[in-house]
Amino acid sequence: MVTEQRLRRWIRAIQRGRRTPDALIDELRRLPFDDLGFARLDTHRHLRRGAPEVILCDGKTPAQLRRIMSRFVAGRETLVLTRLDPHLYETIRPSLPALRYHPIARLASWAPRPAPRRGLALIITGGTSDVPVAEETAVTLEIFGSRTHRLYDVGVAGVHRLLSQWRLLQRARVIVVI
Repeated sequence: MVTEQRLRRWIRAIQRGRRTPDALIDELRRLPFDDLGFARLDTHRHLRRGAPEVILCDGKTPAQLRRIMSRFVAGRETLVLTRLDPHLYETIRPSLPALRYHPIARLASWAPRPAPRRGLALIITGGTSDVPVAEETAVTLEIFGSRTHRLYDVGVAGVHRLLSQWRLLQRARVIVVI
C-alpha cells in the first residue's frame, strides 16, 4: 500500500543513500493504477481516499483473481474480494492460504496489518432476508477500520424494536440501514 508516510520514508532513504532513485521510480510506476490487461487496479486509492480498492468477483476467472491477489500481496495492500462464490474461494485459496472467507457476506479479505479501529458504525436490517447484504457491509467496514454493531431484524411493522436500541443509535457515528 502506498501511503504518504511510505513515500516520505522512501525519499528519506534516497537522501541517506539506502535506496536508489530507480527503485523509487519502479514503485511509482504502479501509481495511480496497475494495468493487468483485463483489469486496472487502483493502487493509489488508499493514498487518495483513505480506503483500499474493493474487487468485485462476479465474472472473474480463478486465473484473473490469482493475478489480482498476487499484486495486492506484493504491494502489501489490503485485499477485499466481494460477491465471491464459495466454490471460487476454495479454488483460489491455495494461492493465498491467509485469505479469510466470510461466508454470509460472500467476501474474502487479506490484510498485511489490521486497520486501527475508529468510530462506531451501526448496521441495521428490517428483516433477516437482508442479513447477507448487511454482513457484506459490516465486514467491509471492519476491514476498513470501523467498529461495528449489528442490529438485525428490527422490523418495519413495529418501531418499538428499533427504539429499544435508542442509546446505541445515539452513539453511532454512521448508521447503515438495509
